[in-house]
Amino acid sequence: MLRLEGFVEIQVLKRQGKSIRAISAELGVSRNTVRKYLRSAKKPQAKERPARISKLEPFREYILERVRQAHPQWIPASVLQREISDRGYTGKGSILHSYVSSLKPAAPEQAVVRFETKPGEQLQVDWGEFRQGRDPLAAFVATLGYSRYSYVEFVTDKTIETLKHCHANAFEWFEGVPRRVLYDNMKTVILARHTYGPGLHRFQPAFLDFAHHYGFLPQVCQPYRAQTKGKVERFIGFLRYSFYVPLICKLKATGLSLDVETANQEVRGWLNDVANARSRGTTNAVPRVRWGAEREQLLPLPPTYSGRPLINRPDLLADWRTVPPMQHSLEVYDALLAGVSP
Repeated sequence: MLRLEGFVEIQVLKRQGKSIRAISAELGVSRNTVRKYLRSAKKPQAKERPARISKLEPFREYILERVRQAHPQWIPASVLQREISDRGYTGKGSILHSYVSSLKPAAPEQAVVRFETKPGEQLQVDWGEFRQGRDPLAAFVATLGYSRYSYVEFVTDKTIETLKHCHANAFEWFEGVPRRVLYDNMKTVILARHTYGPGLHRFQPAFLDFAHHYGFLPQVCQPYRAQTKGKVERFIGFLRYSFYVPLICKLKATGLSLDVETANQEVRGWLNDVANARSRGTTNAVPRVRWGAEREQLLPLPPTYSGRPLINRPDLLADWRTVPPMQHSLEVYDALLAGVSP
């Protein structure tokens, strides 16, 4: 039986306009299998067949640590095989070599080619950590690969429900859905790497269902390949020093601290006036201008997922001044933040 991830991939690729022949070639399954699961409205049950535990599984952390210790140098798989064999590994060398190969950084000249994408093809998503402890503050950050057009939403937790709501808000901001969304090791997205073989991961079922509803394929970076998700990571640094630091300094001078409501009210203007309006050196173009072309290639928005209201978007309200009072009155923030240009 096809795994749940494969079923979703077939359904999503078909919705993206791929032919049965193209889906068969991309996923490495027969055309009859593709036809079977396109006709079926019933998803495979994720728990029908327990994932097979590889003999390599107990040694993955050891291998990752050895790769980390050696960086930027590289330890050959043959050396790692000898080391883990001394620790009790009895599996095949081919399994180990495939896993180690998946960890090896790509050549620099290949990275630029690999991670420049066509309009509407890829979105990069990550969390930016801004404050921890009893009063946490994080930012959901999403950057379209082609245009570099970005969306930011500040939150106080990183649960799967918050992650889904932020995605829904981002898709509305972009006015469409990209075909693929790239993540790192978010536990709310991916449960285990290489569960079904090299490069075949097990995704969080609730998030996979959300992705299926919106019609995008979730993908994850390989470990230690910072360039893979570099667009969104660079944007998080820009967000920190161009928006967050100037804003908290302004508030601190008056004895106030930044809360999530104020952050979201301010960041929308910053996105429109600064982040998405400046020319980017990598593209020599303004993100908002390139987004005009990319928007035409995005998939249409489906009905709202599960019918639950979107969060942290005061602009969706008829009058955002009806939001319940924050730690200080809105008039205080209006007076203090008027004219702030991070």
